[in-house]
Amino acid sequence: MDDKEIFEKVYEKTGAVWTKTQPSKELVELIETGKVKPCKTVDLGCGEGFYSIYLASKGFDVTGIDISERAVRYAKENAAETGVKIKFMAIDVSDLHKLKDKFDFILEWALMHHIMPQQRQKYAEDVNRILKKGGKYMSVSFNEKSHTFSGPGEKYRKSGERAPGLKMYFSSLEELKELFGQYFKIIEAKLIEVPSVGFEKPHTENYLFMEKP
Repeated sequence: MDDKEIFEKVYEKTGAVWTKTQPSKELVELIETGKVKPCKTVDLGCGEGFYSIYLASKGFDVTGIDISERAVRYAKENAAETGVKIKFMAIDVSDLHKLKDKFDFILEWALMHHIMPQQRQKYAEDVNRILKKGGKYMSVSFNEKSHTFSGPGEKYRKSGERAPGLKMYFSSLEELKELFGQYFKIIEAKLIEVPSVGFEKPHTENYLFMEKP
């Protein structure tokens, strides 16, 4: 199965193992401190839509995209129940050229580790293209030091029973700084610990907050 088929299988019912109904503290911090103010936003890999819903509730004009048509359907239902207006679309991130709009803020949570190294240059270029000058970009993804799905130091990993057949690439922070530094001004880059479901230890993840010059 390809990635789209795997994700559609995972989303045969709501509440995927990685779905979080509450926004991350890192995203909340950006919004509450005013580092990112209400603006035109795209949530890449939006899943069931809860981060998009949080942003919309704070006054953001949000577009959410995900590879899974089922996830997008759930996201639309969740937004309707919450009473916020969000544009959700089933698009693979390899097809960002289909987005004709440009955005002031790009949120990308737990997506980068699904993009293999050979695809990342194009991805970074596409993200740069849809981000307005002066726009902000937040990227969070698994770091190679993480204990989840394998041992620390392993870059290529599989998600096992959670999403059988799904491959991931766990980056070092330096790798991502080198990649994104070609296109964005890196405001902050650090490792963060993110609570994990079903694991003894939290996920170790790369956090980058950037701006398009």
